[in-house]
Amino acid sequence: MLKWALIFAVIALIAGGLGFTGVAGAAAGVAKLLFFVCVVGFVLFLALGAFVGKKITGG
Repeated sequence: MLKWALIFAVIALIAGGLGFTGVAGAAAGVAKLLFFVCVVGFVLFLALGAFVGKKITGG
């Protein structure tokens, strides 16, 4: 998912440089959304891993 966020960010930069502001804005919005979904998923799985790891190891 982070790969797609990076791809959309590059598309937004190229489109913005060429003057396609509508396409650049849409691609930047999609990239931002995918990035934040990826960050939330990472934090969620990090927390779940910490809690489950403590229960498995008995710590």
